[in-house]
Amino acid sequence: MAKINDYYEKRQLMDKLAAELQQLEEDTALQSELEFERKVKELMNEYSKSPSDVLQILMAIDPGVSQGGKPAGSRAKRPMVTYKNPHTGEMVQTRGGNHKVLNEWRKQYGKETVQSWAQ
Repeated sequence: MAKINDYYEKRQLMDKLAAELQQLEEDTALQSELEFERKVKELMNEYSKSPSDVLQILMAIDPGVSQGGKPAGSRAKRPMVTYKNPHTGEMVQTRGGNHKVLNEWRKQYGKETVQSWAQ
């Protein structure tokens, strides 16, 4: 009986994925992107250029292309972390660990205790 249950689960999953695929194929934004991709590939073939050649050309035009659209030298921001002191109810939000109030709490309560207050 386990095989038949597995079969029906997989069949339902396939039907669901087929419906999602159908919706994607009808999406005009996707159609536009696919058309753009087709035209870029045609141009690459016409001029005998590889994807790396195209990437080099794009990087010459816009150096941010090498970073996936981010300016060169930048990195993602650290996530905002909120700490709530259960003794005083005071809250601190910080992106880094070197916060004045957090350092005072660490001296008073210990590093592991303060870390457990992160929300």
